[in-house]
Amino acid sequence: IHKRKYSPPLIMYNSIMKPLEGVKVIDLTHMLAGPYAGMVLADLGAEVVKVEPLLGEMTRGLLKNDPDYAFKEFGAYFLTLNRNKKSVSIDLKSNKGLSVFYDLVKSADIVLNNFSAGVVTKLGVDYEQLSKINPRIITCSISGFGETGPHANRPAYDQIVQAYSGGMSITGPDVNTPTRAGIPIGDLGSGLYSVIGILSALYSREKTNIGQHIDISLLDVQISLLTYMATMFTLSGKNPEPIGNAHFVHVPYNTFTTQDGFVVIAVITDVFWQSLLDVVNVDSLRDEKFNLSVDRLNNQIFIEKELNKILSTQTSEYWVKKLNAAKVPCGPINKFSDALNDEQVLHRNMMVDVDHPDGGKVTMPGNPVKMSHTDEESYSPPPHLGKHTKDILIDWSGYDKDQINQLLSDDVIRSID
Repeated sequence: IHKRKYSPPLIMYNSIMKPLEGVKVIDLTHMLAGPYAGMVLADLGAEVVKVEPLLGEMTRGLLKNDPDYAFKEFGAYFLTLNRNKKSVSIDLKSNKGLSVFYDLVKSADIVLNNFSAGVVTKLGVDYEQLSKINPRIITCSISGFGETGPHANRPAYDQIVQAYSGGMSITGPDVNTPTRAGIPIGDLGSGLYSVIGILSALYSREKTNIGQHIDISLLDVQISLLTYMATMFTLSGKNPEPIGNAHFVHVPYNTFTTQDGFVVIAVITDVFWQSLLDVVNVDSLRDEKFNLSVDRLNNQIFIEKELNKILSTQTSEYWVKKLNAAKVPCGPINKFSDALNDEQVLHRNMMVDVDHPDGGKVTMPGNPVKMSHTDEESYSPPPHLGKHTKDILIDWSGYDKDQINQLLSDDVIRSID
């Protein structure tokens, strides 16, 4: 009989508990990939402490004075990516500051950073050093090209990696117009893979009682996201080319013009094709030579031309309603003003109001992870610099007021009451 070596303890959860409650995260990140990973962990209930320099991390100043994209001197980046976090301000470049940081590490579970390669070692906050202080610590580093390999020291940002990975070569209308994804998928994808790595390491630690280091590369993530298209290349040796919004197998699968905008129709089965014909009722498309997908692919230009003729006679709302009733996969191309006010989006609580620490609220995307039991959703304001320095040093490290006051006097930490 096979016996399991480990059985996790059974915990009776309160129904309003978040799934990662009790997990302590030190967030050393800046800009987008790392802060996004920290935000996801914080939304799921981890206590995420943003450790910042005495002048704050660079994203605090991004768009802070923009009349359209800031609220009370918090720009859109900082407002969104740092909700549910706490702020501790420490001078890590000083010996005393590093000692304070090490004291926090003793009770932490995770240290997350997205510094350039080599910076964590230079600062003395790398896994080799931190694991001596806390063998259960899990560290995660996000960088452009990873921590190993011939290009490990190269700087990289989202669009650079989108280009380098080949993703931009298949995005856009044609081979002469390589186009980046509208959202920064290089950064955001890396943030999500970091969360996957961290949760995997936490689970592994439950069985081994040992932490580990996670090395996330923006380039690695983008290569992974090429998925089946990369395999198609290795099988054929043929570089894929961009085809706009069309599909290389299915027809019609594209963007079509309506009277007041655009709709996307995705016919991936012959049954959907027959249902589409019943909706648009175009005689020229009822020819039997279009009944099979392979034949429709060979007649893509004609089919799309005929569909655009009929679809342009009515509004997007009209066609989406008709097509949905016929179970034909479709959707409007929404502007943000449409998408963020959509009844389905609102029903799923995907737009939430988050308090500003100085009063007022900002509306932003919510948490897409919906759970059946540990389902509590709440959002605390993004913090002012050093807002939680004293509390965290007391709660995590057991510092007393005299120690804290001395650190403040020595300009090792920054705190606001």
